[in-house]
Amino acid sequence: MPKSYETDYVIGQHNLRKWGMDVHNPVFAVSVVLILIFVVGSLIAPQSANAIFTKSKQWIILYFDSTFLIAGNFFLIFCLGLALSSYGKIRIGGSKAIPDFTRISWFSMLFAAGMGIGLMFWGVAEPLGYFTNWFGTPLNTAANTDLAKEMALGATLFHWGLHPWSIYAVVGLAFSFFTFNKKLPLSVRSVFFPLIGNKSWGWCGHTVDVVAVLATIFGLATSLGFGAQQAGGGLNYLFGWENGLQTQILVILGVTAIAIISVTRGLEGGVKVLSNFNIFLAAMLMLFVIFFGPTLEIFSSIGLTITSYTKNIVPLSNWVDRTDQGFLHNWTVFYWAWWLSWSPFVGIFIARISKGRTVREFLLAVMIIPTLVTAIWMGTFGGTAIDQVQNSIGPLVDGISKVELSLFQMLENLPFTGFISGLGILLVLCFFVTSSDSGSLVIDSITAGGKLNAPVPQRIFWASMEGLIAIALLVGGGDDALGALQAAAITFGLTKPHSLVHLQSKGLHCN
Repeated sequence: MPKSYETDYVIGQHNLRKWGMDVHNPVFAVSVVLILIFVVGSLIAPQSANAIFTKSKQWIILYFDSTFLIAGNFFLIFCLGLALSSYGKIRIGGSKAIPDFTRISWFSMLFAAGMGIGLMFWGVAEPLGYFTNWFGTPLNTAANTDLAKEMALGATLFHWGLHPWSIYAVVGLAFSFFTFNKKLPLSVRSVFFPLIGNKSWGWCGHTVDVVAVLATIFGLATSLGFGAQQAGGGLNYLFGWENGLQTQILVILGVTAIAIISVTRGLEGGVKVLSNFNIFLAAMLMLFVIFFGPTLEIFSSIGLTITSYTKNIVPLSNWVDRTDQGFLHNWTVFYWAWWLSWSPFVGIFIARISKGRTVREFLLAVMIIPTLVTAIWMGTFGGTAIDQVQNSIGPLVDGISKVELSLFQMLENLPFTGFISGLGILLVLCFFVTSSDSGSLVIDSITAGGKLNAPVPQRIFWASMEGLIAIALLVGGGDDALGALQAAAITFGLTKPHSLVHLQSKGLHCN
């Protein structure tokens, strides 16, 4: 360790002990004020809020599309290089550290927190949408062809595979190293300590944490909005309830109440139990579709998903002279922004549960295992939906009318429709709860100065705030709530890479 770094580190540790609670008070207060301004503004003037998000989305896509793709490519290459290097032998928490959780629980928690709701929402709609040219096709492939199916499955895995998980892995590893190996707080400001030194504990560090809180909570709220739409669609399908704003708000309120109960139980008694239950339910749902759906076609689709992904990862990662600008902007940029907005939350959460793993084990597990599971998931659900369209089976033949209904429209062509659709709704709600309470634990840690066990009332506050923001996004979106959620994801996704890189470049001037 360089002498200057070591000196600053010791000073930083001293100030942490001296300041105590003063380290996090400004982060909590400033974050709450900014969030409340947004929520109140969205509820008072929903049309204006929607217009702001839409214009922000258009501006970001115009000027920062290459920034997102370059960042995603860099993270992937960096992770692979680091995993294969001699640094891969370093153990998180020190050479004698042992894991706090079994591999199954570890994987269940990171997967449920990282992508659960999204896979339920887009598992059918995304590959089917690419196949039918619902909203653009990857690399301008002709729709409804065998090549379209290959590209649809490969491009879907591209959006959910190595690139997003490498983003999570880089952020999570940074938090893990500085928290468990360097004994700094589990907070975003700690990652910037080598750059700005003791200024991490002043307003420079407060700014970093506030940006992370805003990006995290709005990224979470975006996903919760998707989950509310899908749960409402399922209730409409099964019971005839109108899937309007009122139903979606009731779903959010109900799930938030359950999340509050879970978050009070902490990581071991709440998030871990729910995550293991989520993985069990997801496995049951997927196995049902495999055995009662077009089984041979599903296995073929799973293989096609992996081979197409491998073959097309480079052209899909390219941002220069792309002819499929609509697909690039409306899908890839949207996803990369979404993953970046989630990276502080998922990164801190993964860090918190990964003590005792080596760097190599951490990187390879976080990147490869979720990618393989996602390939099976997308091949199963997306492959089944595409097969139904190719054979003129069910309502999806007429195209995607509502994204939130696509899963249930696919399931209605399988046996035991009511039961399995009910299982799908339950799984959406469980992923919904898991994302909310794990997000609450993370945000609470950031706003509590990096404490691993902050007061329960603060956890309850942030769980409630996530639900409130999700409601505000849906209200602000009006009839085009899906478009508003996508615009919000892109807008808040940019805040993390752009603002934090800017802060790094100006770090020596922070006071």
